[in-house]
Amino acid sequence: MFRALRTAALLITVLAVSGQAYAADWIEGTHYKKLDTPVHTNADTGVEVAEVFWYGCPHCYNFKPLAESWEANAPDYVNYVRIPAALGRSWEPHARAFYALEALNALDKLHDHMFDGLAGQHLPLNDGESLADFVAGYGVDRDEFLDSYNSFGVNAHMQQAQSKVRGARITGTPTMLVNGKYTVSASMAGSLESMLEVVDYLVEKEHAAD
Repeated sequence: MFRALRTAALLITVLAVSGQAYAADWIEGTHYKKLDTPVHTNADTGVEVAEVFWYGCPHCYNFKPLAESWEANAPDYVNYVRIPAALGRSWEPHARAFYALEALNALDKLHDHMFDGLAGQHLPLNDGESLADFVAGYGVDRDEFLDSYNSFGVNAHMQQAQSKVRGARITGTPTMLVNGKYTVSASMAGSLESMLEVVDYLVEKEHAAD
């Protein structure tokens, strides 16, 4: 009995030490960046995790199922958001489409199809008209989409999102932005899978600091 207890205690100690060593493997400036000036987050409580992506990005396309699995299993205190980046002019229509679909309550229905069309099939969806034709094929009213696409509300969302992306000095996708303070990319973390391990570490770091 004593030996079993001693073995269990030793195992717990080993796991604790290995966990500390694992967390210590993630180094600021090597595996993630800390922003000199944090950017605004949308929630007053919890830890915001923002997935910054582009529908035409093949790496974002591969990252999508990993990110969705992570989101589904995230703690209750995580506020998960998606930010469509417009790092170049050719990306702007796709970011605008994201917010137009969101305003029409059609984003959940079309999000996968947008990725499949742009990153998967490389369709020439480069303006509002072609995007309207595309989403109409999945049951979204073409005229309603264009009205939303060109609306003041979508313009405002675009400005807010791109201001946040610029403020976080994000230059590529996919990038994870944790609590407006840290950015994590695959090139820094080492892989798409490792990105989420670093995000786990930073989320717990921020949660513990609350």
